[in-house]
Amino acid sequence: MSTVNETLTLRVTENTFEQDVIYNSNPVLVDFWADWCAPCHMIAPVLEEISDEYHDRLRVAKLNVDENPAIQERFGIRSIPTLMLFKDGELKEKVVGVQSKSQLNSLINRHM
Repeated sequence: MSTVNETLTLRVTENTFEQDVIYNSNPVLVDFWADWCAPCHMIAPVLEEISDEYHDRLRVAKLNVDENPAIQERFGIRSIPTLMLFKDGELKEKVVGVQSKSQLNSLINRHM
């Protein structure tokens, strides 16, 4: 498990996805992103805030789609940013595009 920018956000890869997301005891919000994606950079600060606020109840993870094409294909990611909430090993909800903090809080709270 490696963190991003010394925050609570996980950086996951094809090698760590199962352990860090599917088998995580907490719900996990996964941000499918890429370095070249401007909207991905726009939503990043919101995800950091959520990671800090929910740190004991939810994990926020980032997966670079360019570096992890098998996971991108597995979940049919066609547009980024795509956010997927996993709980108990199952995909509970998926949203595409930049979301406001209140929209993300609502999504998270539906599954907590």
